[in-house]
Amino acid sequence: MCQDCKKTYYITTAIAYASGKPHIGNTYEIILADSIARYKREQGYDVFFQTGTDEHGQKIEEKAEASGVTPKEFVDKAAAEIKRIWDLMNTSYDKFIRTTDQDHEAQVQKIFKKLYDQGDIYKGYYEGLYCTPCESFFTESQLVDGKCPDCGREVKPAKEEAYFFRMSKYAPRLIEYINEHPEFIQPVSRKNEMMNNFLLPGLQDLCVSRTTFSWGIPVDFDPRHVTYVWLDALTNYITGIGYDCDGSSTDQFKKYWPADLHLIGKDIIRFHTIYWPIFLMALGLPLPKQVFGHPWLLQGDGKMSKSKGNVLYADTLVDFFGVDAVRYFVLHEMPFDNDGVISWELMVERMNSDLANILGNLVNRTISMSNKYFDGVVSDKGARGEVDEDLKKVVLEEVKKADAKMEQLRVADAMTEIFNIFRRCNKYIDETTPWTLAKDESQKDRLATVLYNLTEAIAIGASLLYSFMPETSEKILAQIHTGKRELSRMDTFGLYPSGQRVTDKPEILFARMDIKEVLEKTEAMHGAETAADQNQAGGEEGASGSAEDSGIDLEAKAEITYDDFAKLQFQVGEIIKCEAVPKSKKLLCSQVKIGSQVRQILSGIKAYYSPEEMVGKKVMVVTNLKPAKLAGMVSEGMILCAEDAEGSLALMTPEKSMPAGAEIC
Repeated sequence: MCQDCKKTYYITTAIAYASGKPHIGNTYEIILADSIARYKREQGYDVFFQTGTDEHGQKIEEKAEASGVTPKEFVDKAAAEIKRIWDLMNTSYDKFIRTTDQDHEAQVQKIFKKLYDQGDIYKGYYEGLYCTPCESFFTESQLVDGKCPDCGREVKPAKEEAYFFRMSKYAPRLIEYINEHPEFIQPVSRKNEMMNNFLLPGLQDLCVSRTTFSWGIPVDFDPRHVTYVWLDALTNYITGIGYDCDGSSTDQFKKYWPADLHLIGKDIIRFHTIYWPIFLMALGLPLPKQVFGHPWLLQGDGKMSKSKGNVLYADTLVDFFGVDAVRYFVLHEMPFDNDGVISWELMVERMNSDLANILGNLVNRTISMSNKYFDGVVSDKGARGEVDEDLKKVVLEEVKKADAKMEQLRVADAMTEIFNIFRRCNKYIDETTPWTLAKDESQKDRLATVLYNLTEAIAIGASLLYSFMPETSEKILAQIHTGKRELSRMDTFGLYPSGQRVTDKPEILFARMDIKEVLEKTEAMHGAETAADQNQAGGEEGASGSAEDSGIDLEAKAEITYDDFAKLQFQVGEIIKCEAVPKSKKLLCSQVKIGSQVRQILSGIKAYYSPEEMVGKKVMVVTNLKPAKLAGMVSEGMILCAEDAEGSLALMTPEKSMPAGAEIC
């Protein structure tokens, strides 16, 4: 098919915030997007795959100052590191955009002016409660337990001149669009959350400029202001493919817009399904066809933390397991709409069972038997029976099932279907026992046919595997001396050329690993990293633990007397049960044993702890707070946490084992 005749498919990831090295949870998104982009290419689409970095904002300005460099120097280094990780993971993006690119900045200024001129942006003052880590203003009613509803951290009163976007002007139109396009927000649970929690209650106008920091794109007609994060960041999806606000957009923009898929983390779906569509409506542009808010990849032993030694980076995992093993794990272990879990133990288990045994061993022994019994020549002698027809049926059915799963963006399920092909091949070997057939000269044609069927099934499975594990797919196909089969030809079993010769030296695709040895190496690695951290100051977010090393200075609150302090009662509590609060993105509901009582306490720590890891912990609790109602539930106290300079939270726990109810004094 000619390139101009192909159907187009434009896919984007969220642009990564250029504040430091991305961990494996961040890296999951680019791998997921790559698997979808590669699969769409296999389906015959003309794909454009864009990713990049978000490089402006107050947090970056502060980090650069702390590191003794300019903001541009800081983001240049961070963006290079992010791009290095994306390349390491063999992702096939077509463009890596940076929001500091001159053409992007120029278009953002034009967009801001256009929206201002048509009355969608106006100048005013914002007076409210400001969360610095989230770079967001909130009203008193929006706070949760007096804190930021998004991150659970402290807010401070602030007043600032700003430009605002009239969100409410377009809200009815967006509600109508979402109702008429049920596929627009996926999964459906994300759609319900946006409608019920944000759109239907009514939208407030959005702050789109700032004056309290300078690291941003200047508003050209009012240079004291810089464009605020979301108007800058979100527009990359159109500026990156040649949108021009003056009406001279490129052919590329006209070809690929509207985007077919914005792939983002579930934590930023509000900005992509409310702010972004409204911006596009104001610009007179069509909306993206679909926004998919994928779940998070969580650590098996808790939220990733340098001090706990459980931060996992893609390059570290690649050193242990290889690129494709890491790709397999993060794609296969992530459910469609629930958070996935990663740990060293789980990775070793998958490496040994799925990759080394089910796949690697299958390919190795099939090739080895062809070499042993037929000098490497694979021939179809037509000596088939019922078991062969079942193998053929299963293989072709799994191709269809995998294709259907990919249409629904159920990537983990699609990979399961592909590996079902390899599982069926292993079962087929047990059913046909080639080593037994080899002992009977009269069964030589039958043996040849069995090995042909296995090689053909492997050729189909390996071709289908390409989108997810490209290097492994290519290695397998090279060993059986055939090319990658087109998806459109995977409805036929028997296309592997009869008489083809396989390699005489099969490669071990995946070696089994010993979990004990792996854990010993990770412990030694963590010790070396800790020693390195103690000998350096500053560093990047999530990489240096600098906040812990250098200490944190807080703005002093008003002095209190001892009598004031004595009014508070602190006790040790034991969490005996914990669940996520259904109506909240941030809250966990814990049942806390305090002495002979059990209290229900709601805490805004869902981003830092899973319900499972909360159970059994001893925590510090303020027990004489007046009960408060949060998200429709009563909270009967407060669990105490510590917060670092980056806003990460850690539960305050007693140094030694103390009974539930013990007084903290």
